[in-house]
Amino acid sequence: MKPIIAIPADIRQFDGTTWHAVQTQYVRAALKAADVMSLLVPALEEGNDPDAILDRVDGLLVSGSATNVHPSLYGGEVRESDGPFDPARDATSLPLIRRALDRGIPLLAICRGIQELNVALGGTLATEIQDQPGIWDHRNPLQADRDVNYAIRQDVVIAEGSCIARYLGAGRVPVNSLHRQAISKTAPRLQVEALADDGTVEAVSVIDAKGFAIGVQWHPEYWAEKDGPSRALFEAFGTAARTYADSRQR
Repeated sequence: MKPIIAIPADIRQFDGTTWHAVQTQYVRAALKAADVMSLLVPALEEGNDPDAILDRVDGLLVSGSATNVHPSLYGGEVRESDGPFDPARDATSLPLIRRALDRGIPLLAICRGIQELNVALGGTLATEIQDQPGIWDHRNPLQADRDVNYAIRQDVVIAEGSCIARYLGAGRVPVNSLHRQAISKTAPRLQVEALADDGTVEAVSVIDAKGFAIGVQWHPEYWAEKDGPSRALFEAFGTAARTYADSRQR
């Protein structure tokens, strides 16, 4: 049987109705590259039981989103210009992240996910980083062609001896990093694994993790079926989920 992973949903409004949604690119990458099945976790401001959810899965994939973590969760100034926000997503993902780490459940956090991981463990975020001196414009170009938006266009430098270097190798790796926010103060339990040339944190790992626990600011899910490093990261997550599933059955 294939392992099953949980993916926290976002709240979206379509045709005057509220939906719990996850972008197809994450579900497809999980299936095609990690070789795992996905369960979507509804985004609820209250009522979710993290342990009841995690009891039934072998991994947690925290996806990217068009929304940002609410600044009140890391002591930041609340400005509507830094939105949109999704309090239900925050209330769902952050407890799941903490409990998954406590229990040694494999964790892969992408884009918004790495920011949630940092906030969940006590770090802070920088907003509108493209306005800071010396920082590149990492924002999505918002073209009609999504392949253009998610094109692999910049390098990150992966630290020698880091966790992610086991799967992608150390040194320069080309990625597709798209974001307006980034890690500011790194949480005490996180180790910086990769940086952009402008100093932006692009990957982290959890120092005291019992198993696979990595966050990346870029979007490996989009090219996971075609790009070698993107696929390698999802394959590593899938392997960790299978190992965890096997340990539960013993």
